[in-house]
Amino acid sequence: MTDLSEVVARAVVAAADIDAREELGVNDHLALIAASARAEGEIRALLQRSVAAARAGGASWALIGSELGMSRQAAQQRFGALEKPSAVDEDERWISPVTAFDEMAELELAGRAGWHTVEAGMLSHRVVRTDTQWEHRRILWRASVASETEAGWQIGCRAFPWIYLVRDTGIPVGDGHPAIEQGASGGR
Repeated sequence: MTDLSEVVARAVVAAADIDAREELGVNDHLALIAASARAEGEIRALLQRSVAAARAGGASWALIGSELGMSRQAAQQRFGALEKPSAVDEDERWISPVTAFDEMAELELAGRAGWHTVEAGMLSHRVVRTDTQWEHRRILWRASVASETEAGWQIGCRAFPWIYLVRDTGIPVGDGHPAIEQGASGGR
């Protein structure tokens, strides 16, 4: 068993809420099946986010397919479908397309206009508008963001392998919001 398998197995047993004992009953086995199924769903979502992050970081479908032991076409068919953004009102927008190379600059512009990220999708961020300016940070995924929280940051969204932090500056926004309405990223 690999170290990763060991960690996943421990997490599944903990999620099944089974006490340490010699024998398991039918309900215990069913609890393990249910917890394993939830773990599988989480791993699939993690893989999807990893591929999206790799694409945003410049990896080709050929490289991704090679890493996964499949063809470029198979990788693109499995992971390439963009999610359709949900309908949003005038205080919600999608900033798109953005990549790992330009998204922070786009979020900085949006933040000055009162927008902050609440969701990250494939090459996009869903942002919400307020009356104050926002700062954005992107950090590598980790278990604790306590030091950032103490500094006034809050989690805007998680998109593996990144955590996007936002902080309200308290500075009012002027009239109009050109960074989103007329910016190069073109909110949709």
